Amino acid sequence: MAEPLRRTLTLRDLIFIVVGTVIGSGIFLTPGSVVRAAGSGGVALLVWAIGGGLSLLGALTFAELGTTRPDSGGLYAYLKDAFGPLLAFLYGWTMFLVIGSGSMATLGAAFPRYVGVFVPLSAAGSSAVSLLMILVVTAVNVRGTRQSADVQGIATSAKAGAIVLLALALIAMGVQATHSNVWWPEQFSLSTAIGALTGMIGVLWAYEGWQYVTFSAGETVDPQRTFGRGIVVGTALLIAIYVLANVGYFSALGVSGVAASSRVASDAASAVLGPWAGRILSVVILLSIFSAANGLTLTLPRLFFAMARDRVFFARLAAVHPKFGTPAAAILVTATWSAVLVLSGSFEQLLTYVVFMSWVWFALAALAIFVYRRRGGGTLQAFRTPGYPVTPILFVLAALVIVVNTIVAQPLQSIVGLGFAVLGIPAYYVWSRRVSD
Repeated sequence: MAEPLRRTLTLRDLIFIVVGTVIGSGIFLTPGSVVRAAGSGGVALLVWAIGGGLSLLGALTFAELGTTRPDSGGLYAYLKDAFGPLLAFLYGWTMFLVIGSGSMATLGAAFPRYVGVFVPLSAAGSSAVSLLMILVVTAVNVRGTRQSADVQGIATSAKAGAIVLLALALIAMGVQATHSNVWWPEQFSLSTAIGALTGMIGVLWAYEGWQYVTFSAGETVDPQRTFGRGIVVGTALLIAIYVLANVGYFSALGVSGVAASSRVASDAASAVLGPWAGRILSVVILLSIFSAANGLTLTLPRLFFAMARDRVFFARLAAVHPKFGTPAAAILVTATWSAVLVLSGSFEQLLTYVVFMSWVWFALAALAIFVYRRRGGGTLQAFRTPGYPVTPILFVLAALVIVVNTIVAQPLQSIVGLGFAVLGIPAYYVWSRRVSD
């Protein structure tokens, strides 16, 4: 019998994984584009709150799925149970090929940009720093899940605390928000709703990542009691942090200032606290990126570990390290492919083609809750999704809105993204044939 992964993650670890994995660099950069789309500060804040609420609906749905099926692989397991192994494989295939590894590559590429604030870097130096960051988080995660979770807790506490303190300082010292004349639109109309919806898409991308913790359900201590609370509390904390940060930005720059900024956190800190604040903020962003990368490495390889256990991926990835008790091979392969994407320099374009597919998988995985309920599974688990069936239905509808909007707005990219998934069909049958032989 294959050796299982050790259950070592506590409720606190799950919360830190959710918060730390989601908060990368987006909250420091994207609020300006959300305000430009929403057209006013008040609507933009509502969009951040509602977008967080929709993400919370997903967290509530996956909380039940995770306590019903507390195994490694998360969404992969839910898709396999509900819709069969082919669809589950295609999800894992796109996650490995571009989505998950591309997200890691994005963090790796962003890291030297902020190191460059302190040390000038050449192109070769930037690549070296990217690879070094990936190497460090890989080494931490190979050495042990417990060690990686401890690092995640420290890094996430530091960055979340820094964001909250910055927001409170901006609110206390800033005066711009009260003088804004575009806090609310003069009248609400169809264009207001369209702008809010456009901004909502960007906000939901910023919240994306809370689902990665589902991959680690197989390493959670007493998952029926802790997993559901971990993913829900973590997502709720994200909403509070994101809304508070935006209030701080408005206080420092006003609505028009936020709308005009592409580096809103840096501009807000410099405006209120002085030019030195930009360098301090760079340290916070570096810590934020590192924490997000560690969270990805702590969770994503468990998906490929589960696929290998099902014998539909590289067999070596199913191994558990005899000393460290981690899926070391899966971690190393994930890191290696992410490093290749960083060096290729083409991952950002690939990611724009495929990332909308994440929401296709979210919708399908959320629908799995209806299959689980119909089969009568999970009747003894501690967590039941509040508001069922409305909660998962609303989340599925939100996911479909993103997918449809992307197809309408970017039809060519959508076709290419679907093409990446379709390429996985022959790969699946190759692996399946090897199993049957």
